[in-house]
Amino acid sequence: MLSDSNARLAAARRLTSPRGRREVGRFLVEGAQGVREALRRPGVVLELFATAEALHRHAEVLALAGDRTVAEISERAAAGLSETVTPQGLIAVCHLLDRGLDEVLAGRPRLVAVLVEANEPGNAGAILRTADAAGADAVLLVGNSVDVYNGKAVRATAGSLFHLDVVTSLDPVAAVTACRTAGLQTLATTGSATEDLDQLLDQGVLKAPTAWIFGNEARGLPGEVLAAASRQVRVPIHGRAESLNLAAAAAVCLYSSARAQRR
Repeated sequence: MLSDSNARLAAARRLTSPRGRREVGRFLVEGAQGVREALRRPGVVLELFATAEALHRHAEVLALAGDRTVAEISERAAAGLSETVTPQGLIAVCHLLDRGLDEVLAGRPRLVAVLVEANEPGNAGAILRTADAAGADAVLLVGNSVDVYNGKAVRATAGSLFHLDVVTSLDPVAAVTACRTAGLQTLATTGSATEDLDQLLDQGVLKAPTAWIFGNEARGLPGEVLAAASRQVRVPIHGRAESLNLAAAAAVCLYSSARAQRR
């Protein structure tokens, strides 16, 4: 068992802070589902740590480790690597997954989610998971958005972080403009739009390659982003609810595009 003061553990603990992650280009993945999907993506996992209990409980996950050594650690050490309330006891150190926007757009994606100033880790992770489920090719976190490598955000993706392209740290207007230049229609979601999602479905608009743009839950999208988009769209409310939360609205929009494109 590694000592709690081991240098490898000390280096891993620094990855619980955004600065520590960016300095070395690494992040932590905690829990069986996330570690499983990380191990299935070649060249991502650098180190593995597990408590004695996790070694026993997650033997089928660790079988994917191949010739990588799994370092046994104490429960206390596992808690020091956790950014969540309940430590899982299984942690992987991974390379950051960021890709350049030009590289992603060169692959001619058909469905992209753009999160502008998303500030809640759980929400960001949930939308990334939804984007993966809907068959999206990429998620862009732009403006002053939450760090997608935050422990809570990573766990909320339930492993989907390793299934699609992730682009971060972009200027929102530049990102929208680049998507339009690459041939994607850019649909900005806002409650004040005159067009609604049902109209776009009826008109066949959603069959085209699309980048959906979602704003901050409290403030919505900045005016300059709305102006840069191809169209502004609202999700129709057929009942008496005031609105949908961000994750629910994103799910409705992404799945609407996915269905239209698969027809």
